[in-house]
Amino acid sequence: MNKITAEHLQRTACVYIRQSTPDQLVHNLESQRRQYGLADRARQLGWTGVEIIDDDLGRSGGGVARPGFERLLAAICEGRVGAVLAIEASRLARNGRDWHTLIEFCGLVGTIIVDEDGIYDPRHPNDRLLLGMKGTMSELELSMFRQRSQEALRQKARRGALVLGVAAGYVKVGREGIEKNPDQRVQEAIGLVFTKFAEFQSARQVHIGWPQAHPPGRAAADARMGCPDQGSSRRLHHLG
Repeated sequence: MNKITAEHLQRTACVYIRQSTPDQLVHNLESQRRQYGLADRARQLGWTGVEIIDDDLGRSGGGVARPGFERLLAAICEGRVGAVLAIEASRLARNGRDWHTLIEFCGLVGTIIVDEDGIYDPRHPNDRLLLGMKGTMSELELSMFRQRSQEALRQKARRGALVLGVAAGYVKVGREGIEKNPDQRVQEAIGLVFTKFAEFQSARQVHIGWPQAHPPGRAAADARMGCPDQGSSRRLHHLG
């Protein structure tokens, strides 16, 4: 049975393109080529009007606001879209709410969904069942990705190698290294904090006395690392 009708071809074929992270935009160019190549497939299937929606490049499909996906849904509801093309279900959505909303809208206005495996008409029960399973598997896959990522972070924390942020006056070096900020003014400002703490033995007194102890020539360093409050003074003392 040919699921593509003349009515579908009179409308626009929308090619939805998404990659989850900015890093993928730089290093996973083959995925981009495959997704943009769907425009050629739409023309081979008979469409003359093809629109590429790539607003969501670098955005996750697991719940983050996606202007491209919202634009796609709006076009479908207006009855302008004959087919939605995506490389796979996970490109369209990684959560059940978005996926089933898309299927429902497509079924209401008679829009078909096309991926690398086939052509699906949400108005047909078998196709709707298969699309539902694809969406469920995509959502499960994302859940497993997150679970593995969280476990990797916990393992790293157990061996003391997890670095989420560094204290004022320090910088990350490579993936796991930490060292003092190379800016000499910043180092002098931190040294002054330790000197005053040794003198006053009180983080509060260091904070109160900072304006008097902080020479005007060090204003640039103060702006870069932030004038210490009581909390940051205690943290710097702990690191020392």
